[in-house]
Amino acid sequence: MRNYVVAAVSGLALILSGQVVAADVEAGKRKAQEVCASCHGLDGNSPAPNFPKIGGQARTYLEKVLNDYKSGERKDPIMASMAANLSKEDIENLAFYYSSQSGLYVKR
Repeated sequence: MRNYVVAAVSGLALILSGQVVAADVEAGKRKAQEVCASCHGLDGNSPAPNFPKIGGQARTYLEKVLNDYKSGERKDPIMASMAANLSKEDIENLAFYYSSQSGLYVKR
């Protein structure tokens, strides 16, 4: 029984690590320069207070938010138009890139 548990955990770790490796941080950086940097900054730490700081946010959160803007579940006309042209791969790469950046959050 113990061998089955070890095999299952090892298999799950392999599957999860494959999902992380599937995203391309350099492609995410290129797409960020092209689409996101003018508002959010290349490192995700926008100096403008009206644009959220997204550097260092969780990858899964960033993917969900972009997918929600793309589907219309989350409403914002500017973000909806930005997300509309992103492929699934673009969203994964952007999320991977921005989650790898250092976040500079404002303390309140």
